[in-house]
Amino acid sequence: MTKTVLALFAAALTLSISLQTAYAGCGTCDKTIVENAAGNDDFSTLVAAVKAAGLADTLSGKGPFTVFAPTNEAFAKLPKGTVEDLLKPENKEKLVSILTYHVVPGAVMAKDVVKLSEAKTVQGSDVRIKVKEGSVMVNKAKVVKTDIKSSNGVIHVIDTVILPKGKNAKKGKKAKADA
Repeated sequence: MTKTVLALFAAALTLSISLQTAYAGCGTCDKTIVENAAGNDDFSTLVAAVKAAGLADTLSGKGPFTVFAPTNEAFAKLPKGTVEDLLKPENKEKLVSILTYHVVPGAVMAKDVVKLSEAKTVQGSDVRIKVKEGSVMVNKAKVVKTDIKSSNGVIHVIDTVILPKGKNAKKGKKAKADA
């Protein structure tokens, strides 16, 4: 009887630990895209830009969104002074256009991204997607980390800031900043 009770207790404990581990496997799932980005030092420039553009509330909303998130290193590749200029209030419209060019409606996981050749962004323009030498490229940015799940979408980390071209470059056609 004692062995049976111990065996049942051990089985219950093992199941409990397994369930906790499975649930804990997604430490980002209960946070929004903005909360996950804000909790990662590699995205401090992106978070500052999102706040300056007035997009924090939108990207914390229901979504779902797919964000191709440039790291601080990606922003550092831009010409000197570019980030500082974009963060100025008079450049908010351009900043909104650039940031919303990194956002695709819906939660598009990596396994689905690789099947696409392009995707319509919230900004209104398309980004090109291709697999090159075993890496997924979004325009000229390399996806370096995928599927950071959030409560309102997913983040894919990119190594370069992608910039919109053409008539929608200066003004986000569908972009909507928070009031």
